[in-house]
Amino acid sequence: MSQLKALSACSAATLISHGPRRAEDLASASASTLKFGAGASELNGSPLVSQHCRLVKAHKSQVIKAVASNDKETVSAGATNGRGFRGKLNKVVLAYSGGLDTSVIVPWLRENYGCEVVCFTADVGQGIKELDGLEQKAKASGACQLVVKDLKEEFVQDYIFPCLRAGAVYERKYLLGTSMARPVIAKAMVDVAKEVGADAVSHGCTGKGNDQACVRFELTFFSLNPELHVVAPWREWDIQGREDAIEYAKKHNVPVPVTKKSIYSRDRNLWHLSHEGDILEDPANEPEKDMYMMSVDPVDAPNEPEYVEIGIVSGLPVSVNGKQLSPASLLTELNELGGKHGIGRIDMVENRLVGMKSRGVYETPGGTILFCAVRELESLTLDRETIQVKDSLALKYAELVYAGRWFDPLRESMDAFMQKITATTTGSVTLKLYKGSVSVVGRTSPHSLYRQDISSFENGQIYDQADAAGFIRLYGLPMRVRAMLKNGM
Repeated sequence: MSQLKALSACSAATLISHGPRRAEDLASASASTLKFGAGASELNGSPLVSQHCRLVKAHKSQVIKAVASNDKETVSAGATNGRGFRGKLNKVVLAYSGGLDTSVIVPWLRENYGCEVVCFTADVGQGIKELDGLEQKAKASGACQLVVKDLKEEFVQDYIFPCLRAGAVYERKYLLGTSMARPVIAKAMVDVAKEVGADAVSHGCTGKGNDQACVRFELTFFSLNPELHVVAPWREWDIQGREDAIEYAKKHNVPVPVTKKSIYSRDRNLWHLSHEGDILEDPANEPEKDMYMMSVDPVDAPNEPEYVEIGIVSGLPVSVNGKQLSPASLLTELNELGGKHGIGRIDMVENRLVGMKSRGVYETPGGTILFCAVRELESLTLDRETIQVKDSLALKYAELVYAGRWFDPLRESMDAFMQKITATTTGSVTLKLYKGSVSVVGRTSPHSLYRQDISSFENGQIYDQADAAGFIRLYGLPMRVRAMLKNGM
């Protein structure tokens, strides 16, 4: 049975890896031990799957790590042959984090559906430092295989950047960090299900705290493969909470090192970090200073401002201070820069999809910088009517993404519109970062509609101030007629 040095637990079925290592280093690793220390975005070449002490090519180029199947004799807990308590499935791909919920779901699926369980973990840039132990944990829970995909570049390029170009902001504040991550993870799960021959997918989202996650995952499943069965244990099992889950884990010998209570519920990816629960459940409470993880307190930020230049091509950022970067690398650099200056903290009460209100605190340092830069460049390149229409559509765009309708034809059509009207939004914006604030200090574009010779207060040949008299009379005619009627004239 192949043994792999694998990955540690993280939030909401996702992982990140650290430290550069090339794909050829993975290929040269022994079949019995494969050490994962690689920065996923730096891996090149074909991915590898280790099964039964052999290394073989994976089908998808984005599979950066796939961890060995258990030998058949080790898959003994639960009924993997025959019908389970609730029916029969062949193989289920589970969104896996190695945390309490997903760890106990593995034996529960095997008991109740008599199936093999393939654990799937996505790297969307959540910043986990320690990766050891996830493969062992998955196997100890009864999984037959662990698959890990690096989705960071795809996440930023195909999900974050379209929302940025559209100017999508939910309820005036929320920059859609979690909303954008769910569909890219769910899409990868559908791909893995096809690769491994699974007939079902499963997730650990609850019906209340993660109600939107359920919708976002499952609408993506429906859109991309309506034939897949979807198993949501929190809607089926008798486990009522954390303590029940801990007892279930102990009963089934699942090693889950947890405490009885977690202070905050967090979700992190390359775009943002969200905080919910505990004292935040009372909207009157101020968040504690040590809660924040991506940004320093603005009070403690540097006393000197820092300037940053963002290069933009057709509405999408391409460079920082003149340095061309890949989408994920660009966002990573701006996260560090923005976090250093306390940028991007948002505290809001939002309306959830199911109708309840929820208080959340979000850290989006790099995203806040990018939104400011793109918006400021559009002030040069878009005319008044276009900006107004774009802003009105951005509200609906954000609503669709928030509601999990990423693959809805309406969003895709709106995205085509956004791509068309921002074709000339090319140039650079210089911003000043200082103690939690982002302010624009300069903007330039080869497609700028701003003309200094027209806008200047000095006399010019194009704009004749005498023309204003006739315009004002015509423009104000409706108001003048209404006043005449009111006064009996």
